Formats: sequence, structure tokens, C-alpha cells
Amino acid sequence: MIGTIFNVCMILVGSFTGSYFKKGIKPAYNEILTQALGLAAIAIGLNAVVQHMPKSHYPVLFIVSLAVGGLIGQWLNLEKRFDNLVGKFSKPNPDGSSNLAEGLATAVLLYCIGSLSILGPIQAALNKDYTFLFTNGMLDGITSIVLASTFGIGMALAAIAVFTWQGSIYLIAMLLQNSINNDMITELTIVGGILIMASGLGLLNIKKIKVLNLLPALIVPIVVIAIMQLF
Repeated sequence: MIGTIFNVCMILVGSFTGSYFKKGIKPAYNEILTQALGLAAIAIGLNAVVQHMPKSHYPVLFIVSLAVGGLIGQWLNLEKRFDNLVGKFSKPNPDGSSNLAEGLATAVLLYCIGSLSILGPIQAALNKDYTFLFTNGMLDGITSIVLASTFGIGMALAAIAVFTWQGSIYLIAMLLQNSINNDMITELTIVGGILIMASGLGLLNIKKIKVLNLLPALIVPIVVIAIMQLF
């Protein structure tokens, strides 16, 4: 858990640093930073999909995952629930959504859905190798500075999600040992990359996609591949 704690600390430090700079940033600079984040999110998501799609042994699983996950998320109305929760701590937009909610959703996806954030806890659990997590922590620290300078100190809340996410992967890897395979990581990363791209489209105001309602899609490939392993 050393690497995860380091990762969380870097996000907190970056968030506080970025929120300090936010006080003196003019709206025009704030807008260009948001656009930069949107472009970066699309690039990161696209890179994840392009890198892992050729490795996929289940070429339609990501489609099924997005469809099933989207239906579950819409049924649970995750986007609305999250907006209502975060809206209590931030000024809502005219449509009832929250800039803080949008920022947190983007932050959680960028921090959690990536090869380093997934493979890092697994490497730490199985081989006591923290290289991936330390590298990921440095990258997340820089990202959190940019995010917090745009969306404010509320980005520090993403550290809770990162700790829960990486901590859960670490514990699962310890319990399952060799049951976690490359297919599971590949399919999870493809779906995650698509969600990150969707988040980038929202930041660029190209298309507002209910990314939070699509989050259950991340669970579908894990469940499907785990069931297939049984047979």
C-alpha cells in the first residue's frame, strides 16, 4: 500500500497547489486550461483504446459492456445522484449540473483508468514492486495541479476514489493471485479509455455525455471474463 499512499499524497499536494494558483487565474486562462484538459483526456483515452484493442480476444465485449453498463447506470441515475451530492458544496450550473462534479468525474477517470493505476497495485501485491505506482503518483500530482487550478480544491476528493480503487485492486490481487489475467486488464482498459474520451468531449463542450451513468460498464468485462474462466 506504500505506492498507493504516495499516489494519494501527490494528488492532495497537487490539488492544494493548483487551488492556490486558481485565485489569480483570469476566466480566459481558465477556459484555455479546461480546453487543454479536454484535449489531453481525449488523447489519453484514444491511446488506451488504440494500444489495447489489437490485444483483445473479445472484440465486441466493450460494446456489450458500454450498453449493459449504461443501462444499469441510467437505472441507478448515478449522474443525477452525484450532481446532487456535489451540488451541496458547489454552485450549480443553470441546467442543475455541477462544474465540480464534472471535474471530479474527469479526475477519477484520469487517475484510475490507466495501465499504471491498474497494473501498479497488482505489481505491488504480487512482486512488491512499487515502480508503477510511484511513476503514476508523479503523473497524477502534475495532473491534479492543472485540474485544481481549473475546478478548485474539490479535486482533492478524488484522492478518496484513488485510494479505494487502488486499495481494492491490491487486496483482490493478494486474494486471487494468479486469477487476474491480461485479458481482464485489456478489456477494462479499452472500456476505460472510451469513458476518458467521453469525458474529454464534455470538457470541450462538443458533446455532454453522462459519463457517470456509463461507469458500471467497467464492471461488466471483469464479471464476464471471470465467469468465462470458470468454464
